[in-house]
Amino acid sequence: MSGYVQELSKSIQFPFGTLAVNILGCVVIGFLAELADLRSAITGETRAFFFVGLLGGFTTFSAFGNETMHLLRDGELLLACGNVVGHVVLGLAGVWLGYSTAYLIWK
Repeated sequence: MSGYVQELSKSIQFPFGTLAVNILGCVVIGFLAELADLRSAITGETRAFFFVGLLGGFTTFSAFGNETMHLLRDGELLLACGNVVGHVVLGLAGVWLGYSTAYLIWK
């Protein structure tokens, strides 16, 4: 998915692919966390498997850190800051969107 989004963006410098994967992971984890809280349907072990295991493997925090460091190394301070702010702000917005969607569907 990351490569596909990066290709669509036609950006050589900014890592849109990694940002897209991480935001999607945030939406999914928010949705599943709220669903788990509303339904109390999964155990702690199952929750850890999905949240830490599957979604942790899908999202790419290490790639985000590496890409940010490359931007800094290349003197792209504005892009590096945009990458950090984008991941944090859009990631939190994604978790909120996932929570809200699950709540509206199952409440």
